[in-house]
Amino acid sequence: MDYLYTFLIGGGICVIGQILMDTTKLTAPRILVIFVVSGVLLQAFNLYEPLVKLAHQGATTPLTGFGYALAKGAIDGAQKGFIGVISGAIKSTAAGVGVALTFGYLVALIFNPKSPK
Repeated sequence: MDYLYTFLIGGGICVIGQILMDTTKLTAPRILVIFVVSGVLLQAFNLYEPLVKLAHQGATTPLTGFGYALAKGAIDGAQKGFIGVISGAIKSTAAGVGVALTFGYLVALIFNPKSPK
């Protein structure tokens, strides 16, 4: 059942993104920001944690999971004071940011990006 929940929840999040791309005039970066902010807001109200417990990687892999990790790190760090809010969020997402930067750089070296006209 874990695999089924992971697939359904993760797929459902991706379907929401695809529907937003197909039915609105929102650009992909704006939709990505909406997903991160929605993950932060859902975790702020403690609504995303039950989803993570149910779907595991299906809930943490999409960008809403990045927002969840930011909020969870900030909330956990807040117990150590104001600096803990910032450092907690950075510590909880450092691996994801590092991997994204590394692979983004490698792809930019290999391929020749072209701007849309």
